[in-house]
Amino acid sequence: MASDHDRLALRDLLVDRSLFVAPPGEEFVLASGKKSKVYLDGKLTTCFSMAMPLVGRVFLEKIREQGWEPQAVGGLTVGADPIAFSIARESLDRPPRIDAFIVRKVSKTHGRHKFIEGIEDPKGVKIVIIDDVCTEGGSTGQAIETAKEAGMQIVGVICLLDRKQGAEELLRNKFGYQLHSIFTLPELLAYKQERTLEAVGA
Repeated sequence: MASDHDRLALRDLLVDRSLFVAPPGEEFVLASGKKSKVYLDGKLTTCFSMAMPLVGRVFLEKIREQGWEPQAVGGLTVGADPIAFSIARESLDRPPRIDAFIVRKVSKTHGRHKFIEGIEDPKGVKIVIIDDVCTEGGSTGQAIETAKEAGMQIVGVICLLDRKQGAEELLRNKFGYQLHSIFTLPELLAYKQERTLEAVGA
């Protein structure tokens, strides 16, 4: 399973590759529509080849810590996609195998008009819903609703980074699921500050 070294190595990559602080007088607009001085572009890490094994292992450990036994993992495209693929790949080396699936934002306009990709018959499949960055929880909630409409059995919900801006409360109060996370934004910001102080010899 994953080691503390894996989690710490992934934390370094997230801080180095994905964590951005806006220049003075500027702000980022988040997917939720809110503005923030801090932005985390998770895909710059989750799509990075050296990070993928780490992502897969730390998510697998979180899943198994909870005692969940999903048949598949996935979430709303595109943030969840590289995470799901990494988990599926690493599960081959750490059985039981877990497959990946994709939740479309809108159904296909051709073929079988599916919302769920990667699973032939989603009904009754035990799953964990995943996401990369959770702010207010809207995209995670959309994935939950779509998966439930397809008849999937949701056993848990995990995101890579919880910004601690309402997602946990929304998913608990509206959907009845506890949000688990690998990292929180306050944790990454504190670590970034710690490294900065060390670099200047403070």
